[in-house]
Amino acid sequence: MSADAPTNQPKSTVEELIAVRREKLGKLREMGHDPYGQSFATTHTPGELKANFENELSATIAGRVLAIRDFGKSVFCTLGDAEGQIQIYLNKKQLSEEQWAVYQCLDMGDWIGVSGQTFTTGKGEPSLQVAEVTVLSKALRPMPDKWQGLTDRETKYRKRHLDLMSNEDSAEIFVTRSRMVAEIRNFLHERGYLEVETPMLQSVAGGAAARPFETHHNALNMALTLRIAPELFLKRLLVGGFTKIFELNRNFRNEGISRRHNPEFTMLEAYQAFADFEIMAEMVEEMTCHLAATFCGGLQIEHKNEEGEVTRTINLERPWKRANYHDLVKEVAGDDFFDITPEARRAKCAELGVQISEGMEDYEVVQQVFEKKVEEHTFDPCFVTRVPSELIPLAKVTPGGKTVEVYELIINGQEISPGYSELNDPDVQKQRLEHQAGGEEEQLVDYDFIETLEHGMPPAGGIGIGIDRLIMMLTGAPTIRDVVLFPLLKKKD
Repeated sequence: MSADAPTNQPKSTVEELIAVRREKLGKLREMGHDPYGQSFATTHTPGELKANFENELSATIAGRVLAIRDFGKSVFCTLGDAEGQIQIYLNKKQLSEEQWAVYQCLDMGDWIGVSGQTFTTGKGEPSLQVAEVTVLSKALRPMPDKWQGLTDRETKYRKRHLDLMSNEDSAEIFVTRSRMVAEIRNFLHERGYLEVETPMLQSVAGGAAARPFETHHNALNMALTLRIAPELFLKRLLVGGFTKIFELNRNFRNEGISRRHNPEFTMLEAYQAFADFEIMAEMVEEMTCHLAATFCGGLQIEHKNEEGEVTRTINLERPWKRANYHDLVKEVAGDDFFDITPEARRAKCAELGVQISEGMEDYEVVQQVFEKKVEEHTFDPCFVTRVPSELIPLAKVTPGGKTVEVYELIINGQEISPGYSELNDPDVQKQRLEHQAGGEEEQLVDYDFIETLEHGMPPAGGIGIGIDRLIMMLTGAPTIRDVVLFPLLKKKD
C-alpha cells in the first residue's frame, strides 16, 4: 500500500510520513533516478486525454498522483493537474522490475510522467495502461487528508497550493476565472477596443474616493501612491485620440477587508468616445450574459451553501431591470423620505436599523439607506440610474443638475459595475473635484488632468467592472477570497 493509504492503524505523524518519503527519495537516487527530473515531453494533459478519449491510443501525460488504489500486483492511480485528471493503471507483469521498483517509491502528491495505451475498464472508466513511469518531482510532505480534504478556511486561503491540489471545486473556479478574463478581452477586442496600460504608481490618487497606499520613490525623492483607479490616465488617452480603450489590471485601496473587499483587486475600465452610459450599460449586459452562457451553462446562476444546498438562483435573462435611485430608496424608506427634513431622515434611519455617523452629510445618509436596504437585498440584475451628483464627481450632470448620467449595476447584493456619461467640461470638472477634496486640493486634485481636459476630450461613455465580484456572482462563490488566488490575510503571530 502507499504510505498515505488509509488503514485501521493509528495515523502516522507528519514527521513519520516525511521520514518514509525521504527513505523512498534515497532509494530512487540509489537506482540512478533523478527524483527531481528534467523536462518531459507529453502528447496530452490528463484533462485533454480524458475529454477527447478514445481506446488504443498511445499517449504520454504528466501530472500529480492524486489517489492510489494498490491491489498488490495491479494498481489504479488518479493522475491530474488543476485542469483535469484521468485514471492510470500499472500492472507488475507488464512493467520491468526496475519500473515496478520506481512505482513502489511513489506516494500521493508526487509528480510523474507516464507513457502507455488507453483503454476503458469494465466499469466504463477511461484509463491509461502504463508502460513506462518517470519521476518528475518527489513530494516530501503529504497532501491534505484524502477523505476530509482541506476543511480549515484560513489554511485554504493561506496555503492555496494545498487547496488546489485537494479541492477540485477550487481549482475549477480559478481555471474558469482565467478563461473568463481571457474571454472578456476577446469580447472587447472584437468590438474594436485597444488594451492599454497606465501607471500603477501615481503622484495623485485620482479616479475614485478611496484611501490609497502610500510609498516613496527614493531616486526622485517624491511621494507616490498605488493607484486606486486608472480613470484619469485613460481619459488622457481619449484626449490624445484613442476612441475605444480598456485596461484590465489591479487597483489598490487601503481600506477594510470583508467577504466583498480585498485591498488588492482586479478592475476592468473601458471608455468609448461618442457613447454614453446607456450604450455602455447595453454592452455590460451583453458581455455578462455571454460569459454566463459560455461558462455557466445558461443564465440561471445557482448559489449554494457549504452543504451544497441551493440558497439563491440569480436570473440573468434579458432585458435587465432599470430603476431610478430615488424611487428605490422611497420603496424602503417611505414616499415622503425626500420631503422631510435632513434631521427627520436621520431619525428615519434609526427606525430602519441603518447605522449612520454624526459627520455624514445628508446625501451620505441617503446613500447608507440605499446600500443597506436596497443594494444588499437586490440579487437579480438592476441598473440603478439618476444617481445623486454628489456621489460621482466624474460623470456628466443631467439637465437640472441634481443627478448624473450614470448607472450602477447591482447583482447578488453588491455593485458589480458603474457606468458614466463622462464629464468632459474642464471648468465643471475642476469645480467638482475641488469640492470633493474639501480643502485638500493640493494633495487630492490632479490639476494636470484638468489641464489635459482643456485640450478637449470627446463625449464618451465609460464603465468599471469589479472582476472579482463578477466572478463571485457567476461561479456562486460566497466570498471574494474564494476567487482571489492569494487574498491578503493578517500576518500570523
